[in-house]
Amino acid sequence: MNWITRRGLHVDRTASAWLIKSHIDPAARFMFVAPDADISALEGCSFDMRGADYTHREGKCTFEVLLDAYSLAGDAALCAMGRIVREADVPSRGRRLTEASGLDAIMRGFQLGVPDDEEKIRLTGPVYDALYTYCRERIAEKPRSRATPRPRLTYRQRFVRHVEEETAANPNADA
Repeated sequence: MNWITRRGLHVDRTASAWLIKSHIDPAARFMFVAPDADISALEGCSFDMRGADYTHREGKCTFEVLLDAYSLAGDAALCAMGRIVREADVPSRGRRLTEASGLDAIMRGFQLGVPDDEEKIRLTGPVYDALYTYCRERIAEKPRSRATPRPRLTYRQRFVRHVEEETAANPNADA
């Protein structure tokens, strides 16, 4: 199937292309058009552009919209990835995920250094493969305890406590 998007790929469009190729349509072919192109005259599914079949909706980036549309939201790693992509693509006014800042910088480098969009998809694929693996591992990690942490003693405090315990256990040792 043809997948249509605007030229000059950045975060959401490279991530969406990766998602399409890896989870939705392995035989996908991509077409890159001007931002003001009449997509109704083109044959295929459009994404991440004005009037597209799949684009930003209800605070979600295109990547997340595709997750919902193709019933992929059950994959927690893809959802975690979607949040990173959203924050890299459209930074929130609050605190930004560290991963989002890194992804934005990397994809900005590809945007500036690789003029051919087809080549950009090919080169960024392994970056998204790695990000997906990272998200899967983060999801699998044991959650940290919410209990109050035990206070840590300095070396000096541990030494003094040890001497006090030894003295209490053997009061006549120095006599």
